[in-house]
Order: sequence, then structure tokens, then C-alpha cells
Amino acid sequence: MAAYTGTGDADATGEEPDGTPKGPDGGLRRDEAVRAAVEQGLVGPLSPIVGLLDITGIRASAAALHAAFDAVTAPGTPVLHAFAVKATPLVPVLRLLRREGIGAEVASPGELALARAAGVPPSRTVLDSPAKTPAELREALALGIAVNADNPQELYRLDALVQSASTRSPIGIRVNPQVGGGSIGALSTATATSKFGVALRDEGAREWVVRAYLDRPWLTRLHAHSGSQGMPLELMARAVAETYGLAEEINERAGRRQIDTLDIGGGLPVNFGSDTHTPTYEEYARLLAATVPGLFDGRYGLVTEFGRSLLAKHGVVLARVEYAKSAGGRAIAVTHAGVQVAARTVYAPRSWPLRVAAYDTKGRPKAGPDVVQDVAGPACFAGDLLAEERSMPLLEQGDYAAALDTGAYYFAHHYAYNSLARPGIYGFGPDKAGGVRFAVVRTPQTLDEIVAESGGAHAESLTGTF
Repeated sequence: MAAYTGTGDADATGEEPDGTPKGPDGGLRRDEAVRAAVEQGLVGPLSPIVGLLDITGIRASAAALHAAFDAVTAPGTPVLHAFAVKATPLVPVLRLLRREGIGAEVASPGELALARAAGVPPSRTVLDSPAKTPAELREALALGIAVNADNPQELYRLDALVQSASTRSPIGIRVNPQVGGGSIGALSTATATSKFGVALRDEGAREWVVRAYLDRPWLTRLHAHSGSQGMPLELMARAVAETYGLAEEINERAGRRQIDTLDIGGGLPVNFGSDTHTPTYEEYARLLAATVPGLFDGRYGLVTEFGRSLLAKHGVVLARVEYAKSAGGRAIAVTHAGVQVAARTVYAPRSWPLRVAAYDTKGRPKAGPDVVQDVAGPACFAGDLLAEERSMPLLEQGDYAAALDTGAYYFAHHYAYNSLARPGIYGFGPDKAGGVRFAVVRTPQTLDEIVAESGGAHAESLTGTF
């Protein structure tokens, strides 16, 4: 297979649009990987759907994140970039990010188990969740994992736990600056009625937070997360400014530097309309530096919790076209990728539209005139569509449809509609001969595993008992 030769959208400065070093274009890497996946039999009649992850792209995004914040942060400032595990809960991905200097933000016992399996140290792990049980809190404190308390009742639980046993865990409170929402209501975490954190603008809430810190010298962090898909950067920066102002007030009233670290969350939006990485970490870091200059002067350590922006552009769901048909004069490609891998897109297509690329039976980009068509999934309901009325080269039986930008919140978040199997996932990168090499990230789910998860071992439990 030929070596990569493309330079993509790299400009004359020697950098890609996202600030990463100039190199092979992500679109060309994707095309090479799709063709190699078909040639090597990762996808085909017997394995009609697969997830692909661009290892080179993931590493480049991690490097861009480090570089963006390093450029605006005072030397020697402790900075932890913790990947939001919910975005791509796959142990090999967490392990790769750990090697690239990225920690883990976890929001459940399962996510913590994944981070530990990947070897992420407790000192580089942050526990966030609006519903932590006493057992979860006790485990986190025993391990020395950072904890952000979501509400007063959780803080009172922490009071008892901290008094009963010593801990190395940095502990803080999550606040909701209530600055408003973005274009996707379900993902807006800083609205007036968000379920997350202490709502700062509610009557008496700000003073309660200040007093909570003054009464507890062991509270040393302050956390807010206001970003996500559809959230304007300016509103995100405003929320960080509100949080920073609260930290300054608490430290002034305490008469000491009690809060030493600000956890500003993540939620950088992703461009799902093209291969361009925008907005960039560099743009966001510069905006924060202009909006909240004291954030980076070295007085506060920093924690970030980016997820989607690190992985989304580097994933592909590749599915074989099982049948090509028409209805009402419209062409329909029936594929093996639908609601089971793209639930958000299927149920909320306006908020979560996906680009779909057409490849021929050999895995090569398909040429030909654009045809208006639907790209359908395998589930038994009419709305199971990856794309509707999409203009692209006509997909025919045996071709492949690739759902792009699916490295986060897609193929790793399986929805078992119709008991459809979880697809295999493979990372890809260049081999020594200039071709493509694949590494197993997750093996395809077997039918026996589906039966086992569905109570197969207890088949007689109802008929035999009653």
C-alpha cells in the first residue's frame, strides 16, 4: 500500500488548522484506513460494521491541547488535562491518552474501573458525578482521587468521611454559574435549572458556598463545567470568569490561599461539518487568557476535562451496504450502522447531524454524480436513519458507508436495539512499509455474549419458580 503523501489543510507556517504539527491529512489517513480495513478483512460480508480510530490524530489532538495551555500558562503552574471518560470509555484509548500526558475525569464506578484498568494514577483522576454514593466517595478518598462535591448533601457526607479517616484527595465544590445554555438544551449544564452543582445565583447560594469553604480548610478546589456541543466559547469563558471571581472572593475572605486549584471543566464544541478542527484549543486558551488573565498567572493550578474535542474527529463507523433499494422515488441504502451506534443522530438528527462518506466495494472513495438518498440502519423502526435526503455518490449493494467524526459518544456507546451486536473497534496507524496497521481496541460482540447479557444463564428462573 502506498505511503501517505497528503498535507491537507496545513498552512505555510508548518501547522495544521488545529495547531498540531504539519503531517498527513486526516481525510487521507481515513481513506487509507478504510481501504486497508476492507483489504485485510476487518469489514465485509461476515463483519459488516466496524469502528476505526486514528491513533495519529488522537496523539496530535493531545499535543495540541498541551501546547495551547502551555502557551498561556505561567511556567511551573500545575496543569492536569483529564479526559472525560464518558466520551470514549475504552481502556486502550485511556491508556494511549495516559501516555500522551492526559489523565481521567470519571463519573461512575464503571468509568473509574476503566481508568484504573488503563493505569491512570489516582493523582491524575478526578471524580465528578451528581449522584455519588457513600461507597464511591469512600473509595475515592481512600485512593487519593480528587473529588468535586455536587451539592450540600454530598458535602455533608464528605464531612463525616474526612473526619473518620485521613485522605490525600483534593476536594472541592462544583458550582453552576447559571450563565445560560447553548443550542442543545439537553447538554447545557449552566442554565438556571441545571441539575449540576450549586446554583450560584439562587438566593443565599453564593454565601453558602463561601461559608462552606471558610468552615472547611480541607476544601481546596473549585469546579465548574459549562461547555458542551452547541455552547459558544464566549459563554464558556464567561462561566470560567464567574468561577474565578468566586475563588478570589473566598480566598480574600479566608485571608489565605485556601483554593489553590480551579477545575474549569471541558466541553469544547466540535465542527461536524467538515474535516477542519474548529474551534481549536489555542483559540479557547487565548480567549480565556484575555477574559480571565489571572487564571494563568501561576496562583492557581488548573484542571481541564475535555472529551469530545479530543476524540470525535478521529473516529469512523464503517458499515457495509447490505441492500440498495428505492421508495417513493428516493434511493435508500440499507446499512449495518444505525441507532445502535448513533442513537443521538437517529433520535435528534437536527442537533447531531453526521457526515457520511461513500466508499466502493474495495474501500475506495466512491466517484460519480451526487444522488439524493437516505442512508438507513438495520433496526426495525422507520426512523433508523444515519442520513436523510443526503446528496452523495449513489451507494449500491456491497459498497460501504462511513459515518465520520464518530470517535466520541458514538461507537463506544452501544444501544442494544434489536439485540444488535456491538461492533469491533480497531485503532490504525502507519506500518513500517508505509501501509496501514490495525490494533484491536475492542473485539466484536458474539451472539453467545448477547444471550449471556440477556439472562441466558437464568432461562428457567421464571417458569421454574412460579
